[in-house]
This record gives sequence, C-alpha cells and structure tokens, in this order.
Amino acid sequence: MSWLLYVLLAVPLTAVLLTFVDGWQLARAATALSGLICLGLAITIALEVRNGRVLTGAAGWLRVDSLGAVFLLATGLIYGIAGVFSVGYLAVDEHHAGFGSFARRYFVFLNLFGWTMLLVPLAADFGTLWVAVELTTIVSALLVAIDRTDAALEASWKYILIASSGLGIALLAIIILYATGTHVLGAEYVPRFTRFLAHAHQLSREAVALAFVLSVVGFGTKAGFVPMHTWLPDAHSEAPAPVSAMLSGSLLAAAFYAVLRFFQVAVATGQRSFAEHVLIVFGVIALVLASLSVIRQGNYKRLLAYSSIEHMGIIALGIGFGAPLAIAGALLHVITHASAKGLAFFGAGSLLRGYDTKQVEEVSDAAHRMPFTGPMFLAAALALCGLPLSGVFRSEFDIVTGGFSQPQYVGVTLLLIFVNIAFFGIIWHAGRMVLSSADSGRLQAQTTVAERSRWMIAGMLGLLFVVVALGVHLPGDLSALLSNASHRLELAS
Repeated sequence: MSWLLYVLLAVPLTAVLLTFVDGWQLARAATALSGLICLGLAITIALEVRNGRVLTGAAGWLRVDSLGAVFLLATGLIYGIAGVFSVGYLAVDEHHAGFGSFARRYFVFLNLFGWTMLLVPLAADFGTLWVAVELTTIVSALLVAIDRTDAALEASWKYILIASSGLGIALLAIIILYATGTHVLGAEYVPRFTRFLAHAHQLSREAVALAFVLSVVGFGTKAGFVPMHTWLPDAHSEAPAPVSAMLSGSLLAAAFYAVLRFFQVAVATGQRSFAEHVLIVFGVIALVLASLSVIRQGNYKRLLAYSSIEHMGIIALGIGFGAPLAIAGALLHVITHASAKGLAFFGAGSLLRGYDTKQVEEVSDAAHRMPFTGPMFLAAALALCGLPLSGVFRSEFDIVTGGFSQPQYVGVTLLLIFVNIAFFGIIWHAGRMVLSSADSGRLQAQTTVAERSRWMIAGMLGLLFVVVALGVHLPGDLSALLSNASHRLELAS
C-alpha cells in the first residue's frame, strides 16, 4: 500500500500545475478536488495503520505509522475543506482588478502549503522532518503576505524571522541527537526515527534530554508555545481565512508532531519523567497567557489565534500527564481542535466578507443577518470552549480524567481554571457578535451584510458535522488508531 503515500504527495502538486494552466476556473476545481482526494487518502492511510502497521516508501525515506496518521488526518481534513471554502471566499472579489493573477498565486501557494504539511507526518527521519517543517514556513509566509497590505507584510516578515530562529534551534537539537548517535551508529548514517528507538539504551541520556528541550523551544516556536508565540496572532489575523484555518488547525499540530518524535526518543532513553515535566511547564504557560489574552481581544481573528495557543497548551499537558487516557485524549484533541478551529476561522472569514471588518465591536446581529454563518460561528466558539456533545469536550474530558488518574492534581486544576477563563472570554465576544442587536446607525452602515457564497456555507457545514459527530460518537477505527498511537508514545516503539 506504499502507493498511497506517492499519490497523496502527487495530488497537490498536480493541482499546482493545473493552476498554472488556468488561474481561476480550473484552479478552483483542481484545488477543491485535490483537498477532498487528500482527505480521502489520509483516511485510507489511517485505516491501514490503525492496528500497528507501518507504511513505507521511497526506499525508506517516507514512513507513516499510527502516530503520524493522527496528524495526517488533521491536515487532510483542513486542507480538504479549505479547498472548498476558498472557491466561495475568492469569488467575492472575482470582478476586482487584478483578480486573475491573485487567484493564481493564492491557489498555487495554498496547494503547496497543503503538500508541505502532508509531507511532515510522512518523513521517516529527523532531517527530512526538519526540511518539511521549514518548507511549511516558506510557503505559509507567502500566504500570510498575499494581500500585500502593510500589516500583512509586517506579519509575514515577523513570522519568518521568529520561525526561522526557532527552526535554527530545532536544527541544533537534531545535530546534538545525531552526534550522540555516532557513538552507536557510526560517523555517517541517516537519522531515522526507528534507528534511534532501537538503540536508545546506548544513547547519552543527558544529550537526549538537551536535544528534547531544544526541540520544544525550536519546533515549539512554530507550535505557538510561549514565549515564542508572538508571530502567531499577527499572522493568523492577516492571512486569508482559509489560510488561517490551515495555520491553526494543521501547521501548529505539524510542529508539535516534530516535538513528539523527540519525545519518543527521550522516553526510550529513560527520560520520560523529565520530558513530561518540560511539556507540562510549557503547556501551563501557554494556557495561562492565552486564556488571559482572549478576554481583552478586540479583533476576532486574533481572538481565535490566542485560542489556538491555549489549545496547543492543552495538548502539551495531555502528553505531559503521561496517563494512557490523557495521551489518547491529547491526540484526539489534535483532530477535534482542527475541526472546531477550522470551523471558527471559516466562520470568521465569512463574517469578514459580510461585515468587512475584523473588529468585534463592529459585528452584531449575525444570527439574523447571516443566518448560516452566525449560528455556525457561535457553534464553533462553543465547541472550542468544550461544550458537551462536541468533539473538543470528549478530548478534553479524556485529558482531565487521565490527569486525575496519574495523579496530576496541580496540572489538572490549572487546566480547568484557565480553560474556564478562556470559555468566558470566547463566549462573551462571540455571543455579542452573533446574538446582540445592532443599533440603527450601525444597521444603516451595514445594509449589504449577507451570506456571500454557498461554497463557504458548504465548507462550514462539513466541519460542523465533524465537530458534532466526534462528540456524539467516536468511531471504532479512530479509537483503535488513537490507542495504537498512544501506545507508541508510552513505550516509544
């Protein structure tokens, strides 16, 4: 079944080539189809590896196991829906001057972005993994700046500087890990994950611990860990809504996946307790800052960006708690957060098209004026806050339950406190935007507010279905996948 890996990587590149042929009619069809095909392939691959099987290809350079498949699913889901949503999102400006060239650039970079993020969980070694994550930085920075406004260019430049610095530290982590492996594997070798795990007992524990800390700082810069997070609110705020959804739902998770590969090596060398404590510290700090920042945000896209930092903190805590249920919950949270945050950013993009503003204070009565977008945006906000019957509630419940079983009382208590602070902040802002009535002056100024595209509505409905479905029932195949992936992190095998 290794052919699945080749097809998965070939489809987005084919869409890129078709976009050069025609930058709008053919490009939008190719992008939507490419995203949906990749989603289907990601699901197929996940089914293949759910019980412990490993798929390899390209003479061992490509490899995906159950852990990688979890992140492949999150990326495939957001890329698939983003392709559909983008058709309607761009169509709003179809009659503007220069639209053709803009659409071509957008679809080329969007498909390349999807390709780079699909490559991350397919990498079989630390070197390829680093290159893949670096490629996501290059392409996503171009997407952040695609509107060519002063704010977008500044956000993109800030993102490049900070992310590149972080990835430089991540490269140092790989160099240290490689150096300690030379004593066992020879002076020249490919730093495959499996090699390090097979010879973990012979590696220097101190070197592995140092490499892990550097990986958390380095890749954590891309994952949104505090204090390396400062690029994230600006980039998410200025990027087009589908790109923001991919940044939040897929890119942050892809960077965290790289950290987990270092975590596996640390566990295998007997440094599990140390690695878990590092993740708990970073997770708590991210949770505290993000929860407090959510309350005072006036820009609803920045609000969602800080919420992403909060949820990456939750995932880090779930892994750090160490209990099998908490780890499985954290991995499920990768998918549930991607679906809920994708829905939220798509809703934000639809609101932006309708109201032509990113300010919370300037959006009101969305439930009536945009009868599809308004309720779905509020539903996304409720899901992100852990509303029962949403997928996020299920994954957070597993993390908290697992934390109590360890027991990790301090960490769980902090998690509950600051998740509730974020809950009030998000619901306060989203509720005002969707449910509050507009005053007469503002109503006159916004007479053209309405739903802009059925394509955008269709994309949001697709993600809403996933958000609710994962809360109501966890499919047996997905449960098996999460269990096997959790087992890999527990035993580092």
